[in-house]
Amino acid sequence: MDYGMISKIEKAKIYSEERDRIEFESLKVRIQGDNNADHVVEYHSGDWSCDCGFFGSRGVCSHTMAMERILADMVQLG
Repeated sequence: MDYGMISKIEKAKIYSEERDRIEFESLKVRIQGDNNADHVVEYHSGDWSCDCGFFGSRGVCSHTMAMERILADMVQLG
């Protein structure tokens, strides 16, 4: 492996450990829910959305809450 690549790997390690450097502006994921039902969860500038029925009536759901837990302090909480 060349020196340039080694340097980039080391920099990546630093970035991944210093999470305050990262700010999510948007994100789109597919979560496999119960009963093999997939749900699309999106995050845009602090706002969550999900295509499940529960989110439609409550503005929050297990899918968006799961993503908040996974991303911990990296996104604004709903």
